[in-house]
Amino acid sequence: MNLQNKSIVELEVLCDEIRERILAVVSKNGGHLSSTLGATELIVAMHRVFDSKKDPFIFDVSHQSYAHKLLTGRWDEFDTLRQFGGICGYTKPSESEDDYFVAGHSSTSISLGVGAAKAIALKGEQDERIPVVMIGDGSMTAGMVYEALNELGDRKYPMIIILNDNEMSIAKPIGAVSRMLSSAMASPFYQRFKKTTENFVDNFGESARYIAKRMEESLKLVTPGIMFEEMDIDYIGPVDGHNLTQLIEIFETAKKMKKPVIIHAQTIKGKGYEIAEGKEEKWHGVGPFDISSGSSAKKSSLKSATQIYTESLLYLCKNNDKIVGATAAMPSGTGLSALMEKYPNRFWDVAIAEQHAVTSMAALAREGFKPFCTIYSTFLQRAYDQVIHDTCLMDLPVVFALDRAGIVGEDGETHQGVFDVSFLRAIPNMTLFAPRDEKSFHQAMAFAAQYEHPCSLRYPRGAFIDTEALPESAPFVLPKSQLLREADGDILFIGYGNGVGRAYETAKLLDIPVTILDLRFVKPLDEAMLREMAKRHKKWFVFSDTSKMGGVGSALLEFLAKEKIKDVELESFEYEDVFITHGDTKVVEESLGILPEQLASKIYFI
Repeated sequence: MNLQNKSIVELEVLCDEIRERILAVVSKNGGHLSSTLGATELIVAMHRVFDSKKDPFIFDVSHQSYAHKLLTGRWDEFDTLRQFGGICGYTKPSESEDDYFVAGHSSTSISLGVGAAKAIALKGEQDERIPVVMIGDGSMTAGMVYEALNELGDRKYPMIIILNDNEMSIAKPIGAVSRMLSSAMASPFYQRFKKTTENFVDNFGESARYIAKRMEESLKLVTPGIMFEEMDIDYIGPVDGHNLTQLIEIFETAKKMKKPVIIHAQTIKGKGYEIAEGKEEKWHGVGPFDISSGSSAKKSSLKSATQIYTESLLYLCKNNDKIVGATAAMPSGTGLSALMEKYPNRFWDVAIAEQHAVTSMAALAREGFKPFCTIYSTFLQRAYDQVIHDTCLMDLPVVFALDRAGIVGEDGETHQGVFDVSFLRAIPNMTLFAPRDEKSFHQAMAFAAQYEHPCSLRYPRGAFIDTEALPESAPFVLPKSQLLREADGDILFIGYGNGVGRAYETAKLLDIPVTILDLRFVKPLDEAMLREMAKRHKKWFVFSDTSKMGGVGSALLEFLAKEKIKDVELESFEYEDVFITHGDTKVVEESLGILPEQLASKIYFI
């Protein structure tokens, strides 16, 4: 959509239309709401001043980029947001040439911008192109941001960084004086004056330069930009992130400066939808809801795995004051909010800083505490080195509780929790196990609380697949599996975690005898049980919500090879070597061919 010839009034009307479209679709499909509503004017101003066809538009996390999608040819298609085969909830270059990079994890944008700026310089395109980065204040808590800013300040590539401050300020601006100075610093006159002054003092030696520098620094003490200026990155702000006239003027000024510039824009989360305006976490990401009342669509009555985790951890904390825990900016999503409220000195939200979360918990373990590091499976990938180097190398008893393991649905490729077994299984001293239902989850937590080595347990988003008709779960004992059903015949179903439920559902559809084993531990394996199973059953089928490469089936094949067992055939129904797309979980599973009825049909032909 070409915005160059539109008046400010027309752009303001467009912002209202964009918000109405986002509300209509997100209320129906679910998605990220408050942040993307708050960023509307920023994105409209970006498209007015810059050109996403040639200027890299880089959105951190990119959940706030819905307005960008609507402005780049996806208005009609936006009804399919987050649905299988439809528009992704994050930027995705395969979806549009206007999406520069895949994004779903936070704090990568400035590094991407620096890389893009280097490429632009190498191509000699500085006069034609400039990277434009939008990053939220929450993403500024991650260390990768400062690594990128450090190099950017040193190399001074032209680049625009829009800091979308919708919840907390980098530093508190001081009233009218700060607003006045920030506005003045953004003006073309100030920028020309600053350049003239720099040239003037260069002719009068160090004394003049020192005096001018001190005068400039004294002015900046009343603004929140000192940190960036000290990194030699020009700072403008804070500015009103909903004032289109001011935003367009500032963006045009920053574009002409030909240097790295941070524009600190203050916005209101949920802007334009009064019910969601402000800082309430529940409006960040939502399921379908009623626009008029804000009430959510009816939720499942089944208890989620996250709820079970919270209940279990609260119970364990009553009797063990050494239990502590951390999450990385996901207190509500991981169920740790209740722990932080009840035990504020023992449970912490460390912000978007998974690496720090892991290493700080390792130090607590070193001091005799029992940390539960509670992180989504997809986000633990960000702290892999810390798991290896700072936890497992010293054999420290940190528990990694991995929420959202398996397919998470509408968030898609960047959020599917499929790799944790593959990348954790390779680490010495690490123990991996998984519950299959509510009772086994409590038992798994009891085991974790007393285990004296690093360990990880994984559990799904939402409820476990029902296994109520199977025998009751027994306590977890390293490395014991649990035989749930014994039958004559060749077929053995091996389930891991939520895969036990899938195995059971598949077995119910078959008219042939099936033995079902809850593996429980994938590292170490219950080798004694597996040797016994290999004598009785020659066709093994593996059910687990994990990647096939390096996953549960791989562990079992390694065992069979080590034991020189050659007469057992193994078929794994884990995920193939692909990134799994977004969409309703059941629809995605159907596309992968792993619904119980699909698996039952496959087994008949194997």
